[in-house]
Amino acid sequence: MHKETEIKLRVSRETLAALREHPLLKKRNKSGWQQRELLNQYFDTPERDLAAAKVALRLRRDGDVVIQTLKTRGQSVAGLSQRNEHEWQLPKAKLDLKKLDDECWPAELAEVDKKSIKALFTTDFTREYAEIAWGRGKAKVVIEAALDLGTVVAGKQKEEICELELELREGEPEALLELAAELSAALPLFPCDISKAERGYRLLDPTSYALSLPAAELSAEMSLDDAFAALAWQLLGASQRLAEQYRFNGHWRLLQDWVQALAELRALASSLGQAAPRTTTAALRSSLDALLEDWRPLVLAGNDDEDVRRAAPEQFAEELLDTRWGQFSLETSRWLLARGWTVERNKRGDRQGAAQLANWLNVLLADEAKALNLPLYHRQPEDLAEQLPRIERLLAWLHHARQVLESPDLDRLFGELNKLHELANQSISDEVETDVRSEVLQARADQAMAVFQSRGWKHLLRK
Repeated sequence: MHKETEIKLRVSRETLAALREHPLLKKRNKSGWQQRELLNQYFDTPERDLAAAKVALRLRRDGDVVIQTLKTRGQSVAGLSQRNEHEWQLPKAKLDLKKLDDECWPAELAEVDKKSIKALFTTDFTREYAEIAWGRGKAKVVIEAALDLGTVVAGKQKEEICELELELREGEPEALLELAAELSAALPLFPCDISKAERGYRLLDPTSYALSLPAAELSAEMSLDDAFAALAWQLLGASQRLAEQYRFNGHWRLLQDWVQALAELRALASSLGQAAPRTTTAALRSSLDALLEDWRPLVLAGNDDEDVRRAAPEQFAEELLDTRWGQFSLETSRWLLARGWTVERNKRGDRQGAAQLANWLNVLLADEAKALNLPLYHRQPEDLAEQLPRIERLLAWLHHARQVLESPDLDRLFGELNKLHELANQSISDEVETDVRSEVLQARADQAMAVFQSRGWKHLLRK
């Protein structure tokens, strides 16, 4: 058994060709590009028990060599994945169930009848690969770069494989992200942690690709630094999975959720005070602002306009042909891995970053609630939109961390504040009909007071 650490990057055929001659890879290429055909069958029970347990069972023909591989549950964070892998060389292309013994077979699959395991789909592709090596400080880094081009076939369904896969052979995982980020500066690379096996399952069942990652595990006692890291990784990973699935099927709700994940990450990054000096979050906030400036108005318009919704998948495909999304994803991953918000902060910032989450969050929410001054917007509802950043900071923390607080009625408060947020986003421009504008303004005024008078809000203000 060995641990596989890799990052997958979806690319176009044009980008795949450009990577072969990219100066960065050319300079560090120690082996030259080699090529082989890889023919793969994936296996599971009719009930897909292996997929449910996040296990992949594969039979691969590589020239005259046949390899049986079992990949067990691992972890994937924002495109960088790690999982355990067991391999056996076989004399012929037939699954050897005897190899799947207790030493490698996951305990949660102990009751599965292995004799029911059958081939479900194939992933056949041509792989061009090279050993990329360089010195990183005093350490050596060795990465296998693989350019994969082929097809996933499940019954009558097909999907193209066109990706760059970077697998760590020697060195630290940070080196994978560094190389990928450097390549993404000039080429559109789309980080996605969907494996070739997941693509096959998705062709069999379009709903099988899990969009939601496990919720960040937060506790009242954990530090603010740890809580922010957990939430930021979760939101970044979710945004990548949503982007991948929206690219695949164009369902409008996925684009809404993608924008929401980016907006929440932006809100959290701007809420940390001295724990994250503005200089340390400047690049992240700038990248998020650029994405949200383009996509949030489109989503708001599309909520009421079917023509906008219909045109959005093509616009999103154009986004992925640009370098912006890939650069943002990879650079943010590097920043989170290095905990970039902690760099060069002062002692007060260190103390704040080490503060217990519940204590810090009670202070933050109280300060934000007081600064929002809802009675003012009951009187002046036309100005409510100016408070959208503050409302979004409140919502982001209430969405993801309200369970660590002892305040009452926070679930209900979150819902009421969400309604206020939706009203603040509704247009009251001169182009809006007078009666509609009046209705929106009255609804804003009423909802501002509803939030202000709620038990949960009053409890926040007493902190």
